Amino acid sequence: MALSFILYEEDRTWISCAARHAILNAVTGRSAQATEPEYTPRVDGSPCASALWRHLGSFVTLTLDSQLRGCMGSIIAREPLWRNIWRMARAAALEDPRFPPLTAEEWSRCRLHISVLDELSPCPDPAAVQVGKHGLVLEYAGRSGVFLPQVPVEQGWDRLAYLDHLCLKAGLPRKSWQQPEARLYWYEADVFEA
Repeated sequence: MALSFILYEEDRTWISCAARHAILNAVTGRSAQATEPEYTPRVDGSPCASALWRHLGSFVTLTLDSQLRGCMGSIIAREPLWRNIWRMARAAALEDPRFPPLTAEEWSRCRLHISVLDELSPCPDPAAVQVGKHGLVLEYAGRSGVFLPQVPVEQGWDRLAYLDHLCLKAGLPRKSWQQPEARLYWYEADVFEA
């Protein structure tokens, strides 16, 4: 399993600037539609060649003083990556239900991380899950949970703890991932600080 896309340095730069611009506009009260940028590839590049035109999921994570301050994303995108990043950045700043809307003062002290997700595929064997490499999605009994690949590393979990915490995040008992009806999906992501 390997990433099916490449983010070039210019792609990362564009994504980083767009996400920062979206958050700044969000915390200063500007309308999303009035400020959304349009991605235009470099002159010698084809739009189809850039990962920014692919329908890839993304998560935007904000931390303040090393603590989570907002994180929003989409596992499956229904729009080009450049637009998905813009929307998720605004949502991380304003719509994460765990936090009040981000203020301009807080934004000036935040760190920003972006995760660009590859397509989901069924995990053939939970024993093949590698902590730090694979993000996971669990669906079972009408519930679902998701973790980005970096979460188990940040939490210090091994593979089994990762799988059990995924169950808990979905509101399920530990070991639910072992149920025959449980559906476990995995993916890889390109994660970087913007």
